[in-house]
Amino acid sequence: MFTLQILVNGIVLGCLYACIAAGFSLVWGVLNVINLMHGSFIVLGSYLAWGAYNSMGLSPWLTLAIAAPLFYAIGYAVQRGLLNRVIAAPVLVTLTLTFGLDLILNNAMILAFKADYRRLILEPPLGTVALGDIVVPIDRLVAMGFALVLTGALYVILRKSKVGRAIIAVRLDRDAATLMGVQVKSTYAAAFGLGAAMAGCAGVLLALIFPISPLSATPYLGKAFVVCVLGGLGSVPGAVVGGLVLGLVESFGAMAFGPEHAVTLSFALLILFLIFRPQGLLGKRGFE
Repeated sequence: MFTLQILVNGIVLGCLYACIAAGFSLVWGVLNVINLMHGSFIVLGSYLAWGAYNSMGLSPWLTLAIAAPLFYAIGYAVQRGLLNRVIAAPVLVTLTLTFGLDLILNNAMILAFKADYRRLILEPPLGTVALGDIVVPIDRLVAMGFALVLTGALYVILRKSKVGRAIIAVRLDRDAATLMGVQVKSTYAAAFGLGAAMAGCAGVLLALIFPISPLSATPYLGKAFVVCVLGGLGSVPGAVVGGLVLGLVESFGAMAFGPEHAVTLSFALLILFLIFRPQGLLGKRGFE
Protein backbone atom coordinates (compact mmCIF):
# COMPACT_ATOMS: atom_id res chain seq x y z
CA MET A 1 0.00 0.00 0.00
CA PHE A 2 2.93 2.33 0.70
CA THR A 3 4.10 1.77 -2.87
CA LEU A 4 0.69 2.81 -4.20
CA GLN A 5 0.90 6.00 -2.14
CA ILE A 6 4.27 6.79 -3.74
CA LEU A 7 2.81 5.99 -7.17
CA VAL A 8 -0.09 8.40 -6.65
CA ASN A 9 2.25 11.11 -5.37
CA GLY A 10 4.44 10.65 -8.44
CA ILE A 11 1.49 10.92 -10.84
CA VAL A 12 0.23 14.10 -9.18
CA LEU A 13 3.71 15.60 -9.31
CA GLY A 14 4.23 14.45 -12.89
CA CYS A 15 1.09 16.20 -14.15
CA LEU A 16 2.35 19.47 -12.66
CA TYR A 17 5.77 18.92 -14.24
CA ALA A 18 4.06 18.43 -17.61
CA CYS A 19 2.39 21.83 -17.22
CA ILE A 20 5.78 23.36 -16.37
CA ALA A 21 7.49 21.89 -19.42
CA ALA A 22 4.82 22.21 -22.14
CA GLY A 23 5.36 25.95 -22.66
CA PHE A 24 9.13 25.63 -22.44
CA SER A 25 9.08 22.88 -25.06
CA LEU A 26 6.80 24.96 -27.31
CA VAL A 27 9.20 27.92 -27.33
CA TRP A 28 12.28 25.75 -27.79
CA GLY A 29 10.69 23.63 -30.49
CA VAL A 30 9.16 26.43 -32.55
CA LEU A 31 11.54 29.37 -32.08
CA ASN A 32 14.73 27.41 -31.37
CA VAL A 33 15.06 29.70 -28.35
CA ILE A 34 16.01 28.27 -24.96
CA ASN A 35 14.00 30.56 -22.71
CA LEU A 36 16.03 30.85 -19.51
CA MET A 37 13.33 33.15 -18.09
CA HIS A 38 10.89 30.22 -17.87
CA GLY A 39 11.72 29.41 -14.24
CA SER A 40 11.34 33.05 -13.20
CA PHE A 41 7.98 33.25 -15.01
CA ILE A 42 6.85 30.26 -12.92
CA VAL A 43 7.96 31.90 -9.68
CA LEU A 44 6.30 35.17 -10.71
CA GLY A 45 3.06 33.25 -11.26
CA SER A 46 3.37 31.84 -7.74
CA TYR A 47 3.81 35.34 -6.32
CA LEU A 48 0.75 36.48 -8.28
CA ALA A 49 -1.33 33.71 -6.68
CA TRP A 50 0.12 34.43 -3.23
CA GLY A 51 -0.51 38.18 -3.53
CA ALA A 52 -4.03 37.82 -4.97
CA TYR A 53 -5.05 35.42 -2.22
CA ASN A 54 -3.57 37.34 0.71
CA SER A 55 -4.59 40.82 -0.44
CA MET A 56 -7.95 40.17 -2.14
CA GLY A 57 -8.91 36.69 -0.99
CA LEU A 58 -8.89 35.53 -4.61
CA SER A 59 -8.57 31.76 -4.88
CA PRO A 60 -5.74 30.37 -7.03
CA TRP A 61 -8.31 28.83 -9.41
CA LEU A 62 -9.68 32.28 -10.20
CA THR A 63 -6.18 33.72 -10.37
CA LEU A 64 -5.54 31.45 -13.35
CA ALA A 65 -7.99 33.59 -15.33
CA ILE A 66 -5.76 36.60 -14.62
CA ALA A 67 -2.43 34.85 -15.01
CA ALA A 68 -3.08 33.38 -18.47
CA PRO A 69 -3.76 36.64 -20.37
CA LEU A 70 -1.29 38.63 -18.26
CA PHE A 71 1.65 36.33 -18.90
CA TYR A 72 0.63 35.89 -22.53
CA ALA A 73 0.85 39.67 -22.94
CA ILE A 74 4.23 39.79 -21.18
CA GLY A 75 5.62 36.97 -23.30
CA TYR A 76 4.22 38.45 -26.50
CA ALA A 77 5.81 41.83 -25.71
CA VAL A 78 9.20 40.29 -24.84
CA GLN A 79 9.32 38.33 -28.06
CA ARG A 80 7.96 41.11 -30.24
CA GLY A 81 10.09 43.85 -28.74
CA LEU A 82 13.36 42.09 -27.97
CA LEU A 83 13.83 38.51 -29.10
CA ASN A 84 12.51 39.06 -32.63
CA ARG A 85 15.40 41.48 -33.16
CA VAL A 86 17.94 38.67 -32.72
CA ILE A 87 15.87 35.62 -33.69
CA ALA A 88 17.97 35.02 -36.82
CA ALA A 89 21.24 35.22 -34.89
CA PRO A 90 23.07 32.10 -33.60
CA VAL A 91 21.31 30.37 -30.72
CA LEU A 92 24.02 31.57 -28.32
CA VAL A 93 22.81 35.16 -28.83
CA THR A 94 19.20 34.41 -27.88
CA LEU A 95 20.47 32.24 -25.01
CA THR A 96 22.52 35.14 -23.68
CA LEU A 97 19.63 37.58 -24.09
CA THR A 98 17.16 35.40 -22.17
CA PHE A 99 19.85 34.82 -19.54
CA GLY A 100 20.25 38.57 -19.09
CA LEU A 101 16.50 39.13 -18.97
CA ASP A 102 16.19 36.34 -16.42
CA LEU A 103 18.81 38.00 -14.21
CA ILE A 104 16.86 41.26 -14.34
CA LEU A 105 13.52 39.60 -13.57
CA ASN A 106 14.91 37.37 -10.82
CA ASN A 107 16.75 40.21 -9.10
CA ALA A 108 13.65 42.38 -9.35
CA MET A 109 11.70 39.68 -7.51
CA ILE A 110 14.42 39.42 -4.85
CA LEU A 111 14.26 43.20 -4.43
CA ALA A 112 10.48 43.16 -4.17
CA PHE A 113 9.89 40.00 -2.12
CA LYS A 114 13.33 39.19 -0.62
CA ALA A 115 14.73 35.70 -0.87
CA ASP A 116 12.61 34.43 2.04
CA TYR A 117 10.35 31.47 1.38
CA ARG A 118 6.60 32.14 1.57
CA ARG A 119 3.64 29.78 1.57
CA LEU A 120 0.15 30.07 0.17
CA ILE A 121 -2.08 28.38 2.75
CA LEU A 122 -5.78 28.14 2.00
CA GLU A 123 -8.14 28.96 4.87
CA PRO A 124 -10.03 26.83 5.59
CA PRO A 125 -7.92 23.99 4.18
CA LEU A 126 -9.56 21.77 1.58
CA GLY A 127 -8.66 18.63 3.53
CA THR A 128 -7.74 15.26 2.12
CA VAL A 129 -9.34 12.41 0.24
CA ALA A 130 -8.63 8.85 1.36
CA LEU A 131 -8.95 5.60 -0.56
CA GLY A 132 -7.98 2.89 1.86
CA ASP A 133 -4.53 3.77 3.14
CA ILE A 134 -3.87 6.14 0.25
CA VAL A 135 -4.30 9.76 1.27
CA VAL A 136 -4.01 12.73 -1.10
CA PRO A 137 -4.58 16.41 -0.27
CA ILE A 138 -7.54 17.77 -2.24
CA ASP A 139 -5.68 20.93 -3.24
CA ARG A 140 -3.06 18.76 -4.97
CA LEU A 141 -5.75 16.84 -6.83
CA VAL A 142 -7.40 20.06 -7.98
CA ALA A 143 -4.02 21.48 -9.03
CA MET A 144 -3.34 18.28 -10.98
CA GLY A 145 -6.71 18.58 -12.71
CA PHE A 146 -6.08 22.18 -13.74
CA ALA A 147 -2.57 21.25 -14.95
CA LEU A 148 -4.03 18.58 -17.23
CA VAL A 149 -6.73 20.96 -18.49
CA LEU A 150 -4.15 23.65 -19.28
CA THR A 151 -1.85 21.20 -21.07
CA GLY A 152 -4.81 19.81 -23.01
CA ALA A 153 -5.92 23.33 -23.91
CA LEU A 154 -2.47 24.08 -25.33
CA TYR A 155 -2.67 20.94 -27.44
CA VAL A 156 -6.12 21.91 -28.76
CA ILE A 157 -4.99 25.48 -29.51
CA LEU A 158 -2.04 24.16 -31.53
CA ARG A 159 -4.14 21.64 -33.41
CA LYS A 160 -7.41 23.46 -33.99
CA SER A 161 -6.89 27.23 -33.92
CA LYS A 162 -5.62 29.41 -36.75
CA VAL A 163 -2.71 30.70 -34.68
CA GLY A 164 -1.85 27.16 -33.62
CA ARG A 165 -1.72 25.97 -37.21
CA ALA A 166 0.47 28.96 -38.05
CA ILE A 167 2.83 28.05 -35.21
CA ILE A 168 3.15 24.47 -36.46
CA ALA A 169 3.61 25.67 -40.04
CA VAL A 170 6.42 28.02 -39.02
CA ARG A 171 8.01 25.24 -37.01
CA LEU A 172 7.96 22.87 -39.96
CA ASP A 173 9.12 25.27 -42.68
CA ARG A 174 9.42 28.98 -41.98
CA ASP A 175 10.12 29.96 -45.58
CA ALA A 176 7.14 28.04 -46.95
CA ALA A 177 4.90 29.47 -44.23
CA THR A 178 6.03 32.97 -45.16
CA LEU A 179 5.15 32.33 -48.81
CA MET A 180 1.70 31.17 -47.68
CA GLY A 181 1.10 34.51 -45.98
CA VAL A 182 1.93 33.62 -42.38
CA GLN A 183 3.26 36.60 -40.41
CA VAL A 184 6.31 34.92 -38.91
CA LYS A 185 7.23 37.54 -36.30
CA SER A 186 3.68 37.71 -34.98
CA THR A 187 3.53 33.91 -34.91
CA TYR A 188 6.79 33.75 -32.96
CA ALA A 189 5.40 36.29 -30.50
CA ALA A 190 2.20 34.25 -30.10
CA ALA A 191 4.21 31.08 -29.44
CA PHE A 192 6.37 32.82 -26.85
CA GLY A 193 3.24 34.31 -25.28
CA LEU A 194 1.66 30.86 -24.99
CA GLY A 195 4.84 29.53 -23.39
CA ALA A 196 4.88 32.37 -20.86
CA ALA A 197 1.16 31.87 -20.13
CA MET A 198 1.75 28.17 -19.40
CA ALA A 199 4.64 29.07 -17.09
CA GLY A 200 2.62 31.67 -15.20
CA CYS A 201 -0.35 29.33 -14.77
CA ALA A 202 1.95 26.51 -13.64
CA GLY A 203 3.38 28.89 -11.04
CA VAL A 204 -0.13 29.63 -9.73
CA LEU A 205 -0.78 25.90 -9.27
CA LEU A 206 2.63 25.19 -7.74
CA ALA A 207 2.08 27.92 -5.15
CA LEU A 208 -0.36 25.56 -3.43
CA ILE A 209 2.26 22.86 -3.03
CA PHE A 210 5.76 24.30 -2.83
CA PRO A 211 7.24 27.28 -0.94
CA ILE A 212 7.66 30.43 -3.03
CA SER A 213 11.02 32.12 -3.49
CA PRO A 214 13.00 33.61 -6.39
CA LEU A 215 15.58 30.95 -5.56
CA SER A 216 13.15 28.32 -6.89
CA ALA A 217 13.44 29.62 -10.47
CA THR A 218 16.55 27.60 -11.34
CA PRO A 219 15.20 24.25 -10.05
CA TYR A 220 11.96 24.78 -12.01
CA LEU A 221 13.97 25.57 -15.15
CA GLY A 222 16.02 22.42 -14.61
CA LYS A 223 12.89 20.28 -14.36
CA ALA A 224 11.56 21.81 -17.59
CA PHE A 225 14.83 20.82 -19.31
CA VAL A 226 14.61 17.26 -18.02
CA VAL A 227 10.96 16.80 -19.00
CA CYS A 228 11.61 18.15 -22.52
CA VAL A 229 14.46 15.71 -23.04
CA LEU A 230 12.54 12.75 -21.60
CA GLY A 231 9.34 13.38 -23.53
CA GLY A 232 10.86 14.70 -26.71
CA LEU A 233 11.19 18.26 -27.88
CA GLY A 234 8.22 19.43 -29.92
CA SER A 235 5.41 17.35 -28.48
CA VAL A 236 2.69 18.21 -25.95
CA PRO A 237 1.95 14.50 -25.31
CA GLY A 238 5.70 14.11 -24.88
CA ALA A 239 5.65 16.76 -22.15
CA VAL A 240 2.92 14.80 -20.35
CA VAL A 241 4.83 11.52 -20.64
CA GLY A 242 8.11 13.15 -19.65
CA GLY A 243 6.47 14.86 -16.68
CA LEU A 244 4.99 11.60 -15.45
CA VAL A 245 8.32 9.81 -15.83
CA LEU A 246 10.13 12.52 -13.90
CA GLY A 247 7.46 12.62 -11.18
CA LEU A 248 7.61 8.86 -10.69
CA VAL A 249 11.42 8.75 -10.75
CA GLU A 250 11.62 11.50 -8.14
CA SER A 251 8.97 9.91 -5.91
CA PHE A 252 10.34 6.37 -6.01
CA GLY A 253 13.92 7.66 -5.95
CA ALA A 254 13.17 9.69 -2.83
CA MET A 255 11.69 6.58 -1.21
CA ALA A 256 14.70 4.43 -2.11
CA PHE A 257 17.60 6.84 -1.62
CA GLY A 258 16.16 9.77 0.33
CA PRO A 259 14.55 13.02 -0.88
CA GLU A 260 17.92 14.78 -1.00
CA HIS A 261 18.89 12.58 -3.98
CA ALA A 262 15.73 13.17 -6.06
CA VAL A 263 17.30 15.95 -8.15
CA THR A 264 20.46 13.91 -8.71
CA LEU A 265 18.38 11.01 -10.00
CA SER A 266 16.41 13.19 -12.39
CA PHE A 267 19.57 14.66 -13.93
CA ALA A 268 21.17 11.20 -14.11
CA LEU A 269 18.12 10.15 -16.12
CA LEU A 270 18.58 13.22 -18.32
CA ILE A 271 22.17 12.22 -19.09
CA LEU A 272 21.14 8.66 -19.94
CA PHE A 273 18.48 9.90 -22.36
CA LEU A 274 20.89 12.33 -23.99
CA ILE A 275 23.30 9.45 -24.60
CA PHE A 276 20.94 6.66 -25.65
CA ARG A 277 17.74 8.37 -26.86
CA PRO A 278 18.32 12.10 -27.43
CA GLN A 279 15.04 12.46 -29.35
CA GLY A 280 13.12 11.51 -26.20
CA LEU A 281 10.16 9.15 -25.94
CA LEU A 282 7.73 10.96 -28.25
CA GLY A 283 9.90 13.50 -30.03
CA LYS A 284 8.75 14.60 -33.48
CA ARG A 285 9.96 17.08 -36.02
CA GLY A 286 6.84 19.24 -35.83
CA PHE A 287 5.23 20.50 -32.66
CA GLU A 288 1.71 19.20 -32.09
